[in-house]
Amino acid sequence: MGSGIELVVIGADGGPDRTYTGSAQAAAGARALAEALPGRAFDAGPNGCRLTLLDPAADANAMLTALRAAAARPARWLVVCLLGQLAVDPRGRRLALVTAGSTPDNAYRRGLAWDWVVSAMVHGGQEETLLMVDAVADRDTWSALVREDAANELLAHSRVPLWGRIGRHQTGRRGRDAVRPGGEGSFSRLLGQVLDQGLPGGPAAIGPQELQPVLDVELARHDGGAAAAGQAVTLMPWDGGRLLMRNRAAVRGALAGLSLSEELLAVLWRENAPTDPPNA
Repeated sequence: MGSGIELVVIGADGGPDRTYTGSAQAAAGARALAEALPGRAFDAGPNGCRLTLLDPAADANAMLTALRAAAARPARWLVVCLLGQLAVDPRGRRLALVTAGSTPDNAYRRGLAWDWVVSAMVHGGQEETLLMVDAVADRDTWSALVREDAANELLAHSRVPLWGRIGRHQTGRRGRDAVRPGGEGSFSRLLGQVLDQGLPGGPAAIGPQELQPVLDVELARHDGGAAAAGQAVTLMPWDGGRLLMRNRAAVRGALAGLSLSEELLAVLWRENAPTDPPNA
């Protein structure tokens, strides 16, 4: 069995076009996940977590090349994070992550195609995969996603479990924007915060199944009821989520209740004592 985690984080900035302002905070969310996830991996094994964080201004070819390189390396896990705004082709059957410099006329053609991402993950050498998504979709793309016979089929690949959230991108009333991927109150930012704080009373190893109820409460508090109104969808791994992360609250609780004997203190002192003799 392989060990280690290949983690690829892509926060694509769609650029200045007003059509794709939904991706304006994607780079910030990508950085937050890149900081939060590697140190929390519970079962990475001796090889740990190798992080690939893409430049938010990278084009689709650079993103796909990095993803394929990660998929080609031996590891137990391949975890890919996609943040930004989604675009759909005119027929409403293929999705792409909008990349920098896109316009309404070329966003789908120059974007990172969703099926490219899924194909790279399926054909990688890892035993487990997880695709994490923090994205928004405009009106046409959202319509394609909710149709069962169209792009929605991509969200149900049997070998690539999904975890995250996709919302409809629209300007809110009184000029307020909806929560953007990577922005305050988004899935990616909240996940990083929850992992940093931990789940009091939870087990030492936590996964999507334990984390999602907490995320749901926080998401509802920030998105103004978008999910209840049918304007956002939560993606949960079909297997419940097999990627486990360390629960910092459980570790703190265990240490707080531990009575350290003199013998244990001596062992800890020996473990942390310098191995070189002091200078004369």
